[in-house]
Amino acid sequence: MNLWWWLPVVTGLAFVLTGALRRYALARSLIDTPNARSSHSVPTPRGGGVAIVVVFLMGLPLLALMGGATWSATWALLGSGAAVAALGFLDDHGHIAARWRLLGHFASALWALFWIGGLPSLVVFGVALDLGWFGYALAAVYLVWLLNLYNFMDGIDGIASVEAICVCLGGALLYFLLGQPTAALLPMLLACAVLGFLFWNFPPARIFMGDAGSGFLGLVLGILSLQAAWVMPQLLWSWIILLGVFVVDATFTLLRRLLRGDKVYEAHRSHAYQYASRHFGRHLPVTLAVGAINIFWLLPIALWVGLGGVDGLLAVLIAYAPLVLLAVKYRAGELEQPSVV
Repeated sequence: MNLWWWLPVVTGLAFVLTGALRRYALARSLIDTPNARSSHSVPTPRGGGVAIVVVFLMGLPLLALMGGATWSATWALLGSGAAVAALGFLDDHGHIAARWRLLGHFASALWALFWIGGLPSLVVFGVALDLGWFGYALAAVYLVWLLNLYNFMDGIDGIASVEAICVCLGGALLYFLLGQPTAALLPMLLACAVLGFLFWNFPPARIFMGDAGSGFLGLVLGILSLQAAWVMPQLLWSWIILLGVFVVDATFTLLRRLLRGDKVYEAHRSHAYQYASRHFGRHLPVTLAVGAINIFWLLPIALWVGLGGVDGLLAVLIAYAPLVLLAVKYRAGELEQPSVV
């Protein structure tokens, strides 16, 4: 059965549900009010990412029943995705201590790794490395870091949505070029769910994603990247390249704050994309720049790796080098100077 016709329906459902969530947030005063740590200046409803979660998770079993996804991947995404989204939802509506959130994140990562089989062999300069149980631990840290960095990077209008759509479309294109069109359905399902939300979140945003949506996206993208590696080992490197904008900015910022002795669990606005949005005076140029970097720089390199033209680790270094320079240029992790009144 042809499942591609269903994808526009997914976008429509996400669009309608996001609008309903916006009305709910306004009625219940679930508003993100600007403060000294914010990158926005207008009170805005939050929690719209729940639409992405609901539409994607509802679509998974249908996709599996119709042969568009394996049941192992479906259970991995259903269990871990629902758990992380629930944690984020509760944190959006109150507060959960960081240690309990982290415990929930690792439990969700381990659930996903159980179903997809952990980390496959890594191919580095033509040598296959089977990391065994250490690979499981490494993969768990990888998933939890992606989950949290996605939360960190969801700080200006549209950026997290544009990143997810670009990464998913790049991953789907790789599957098509490698003769695996059915495998492309899962990333396309996520891309279409996010697209429906993006109509409301594109600058200037009428609703924010919230922790439920951003953490969910980070985890699901990580799981999809590991699943891709089980299809073909080099695809893990391709997905890591596609995720480069978020990985470099978040990791560079975290390391710089750690070295300075900051309390890294406290809210801040010292990511490169946040400094850039203040430099340009609005969010739209930065969000569009992220999309352009993904399409015109990272995607060609990811395709080069996926099609066997270059070693994956070498390509990651090539892809990330200018992103590190951009992080330096836009002061990622630097201590923000207090405003002079």
